[in-house]
Amino acid sequence: MRPDKKIHPEEKSNLHPRNKHRARYDFKQLIKSSPNLERFVRPNEYRDLSIDFFNPAAVKALNKALLRYFYKINFWDIPEGYLCPPIPGRADYLHYIADVLGATPAGASGQKIPKGAKVTCLDVGVGANCVYPIIGHQEYGWSFIGSDIDPVAIASGRQVVDQNPALQGHIDLRLQTNPGNIFKGILRPEERIDVTICNPPFHASKAEAQAGSRRKVGNLKQQRVSAAVLNFGGQSNELWCKGGEPEFIANMVRQSKGFGTACLWFSTLVSKQANVPGVHKALQAAGVLEVKTIPMSQGNKASRLIAWTFQTPEQQKIWRDTRWR
Repeated sequence: MRPDKKIHPEEKSNLHPRNKHRARYDFKQLIKSSPNLERFVRPNEYRDLSIDFFNPAAVKALNKALLRYFYKINFWDIPEGYLCPPIPGRADYLHYIADVLGATPAGASGQKIPKGAKVTCLDVGVGANCVYPIIGHQEYGWSFIGSDIDPVAIASGRQVVDQNPALQGHIDLRLQTNPGNIFKGILRPEERIDVTICNPPFHASKAEAQAGSRRKVGNLKQQRVSAAVLNFGGQSNELWCKGGEPEFIANMVRQSKGFGTACLWFSTLVSKQANVPGVHKALQAAGVLEVKTIPMSQGNKASRLIAWTFQTPEQQKIWRDTRWR
């Protein structure tokens, strides 16, 4: 196959239609916006400008440039070793969950995606990067609560908010002092949340996380992989937990039942298709009234978003009419 006929890895047409990152990265424009990116940019095997996605410093510089260019975020940083997430995938989750809100209640006419600060989203495990609240507020004007069990992550997120006037007053970062709780201790009495989002720890141990990283490197056709390369970084609580993704989500589902009238939609990413039946079983046991499973993909990576609610269509309509109009 001729080089100009190869499929470029940067092409992301499988992303959500509203995702600003569907096209290949325009590195010339990104460099104009963020000159510090230039030292990481080189022609790749397709003769296109690109970066070394196995270089954590390059990935971080790209994230800074994307957040500045597309979302008008002039300051963004994370502590060394913390998760530096891929921006297109984070944006995809938010656009799909916006569709869930826009389709509430099912079957109603004249539905639109609710926008503005009256819509409040809880990001469970916001991390030091604060990327979900940044994109969600800049794209839809939503207010955010970001929770995390790591004080360093909370401090980092607050620094990002404090350094960007557009975010101030719209993102509230709260420390979860009891790692066993997800909503309790974060949501205040009588507080109402329109939707929750979560990117749960994928793995059950550090060894499993490293093995997953080796597979990722192999999938990207590196010739030799002598050690795990976590090019997007990540602390232990960001990457793994006891029981891994299945146990974390099952626990979240159980705890969500106690907040079924305080939140309209709960949601989570599920990285592995094999975990989906277990999540659906947990949702059934919790007595949820409606479940949506939405496939998502970015490049070779497939995942899915699962959203659930404990509210009837009538209750959903009252919620929409009283909070969003």
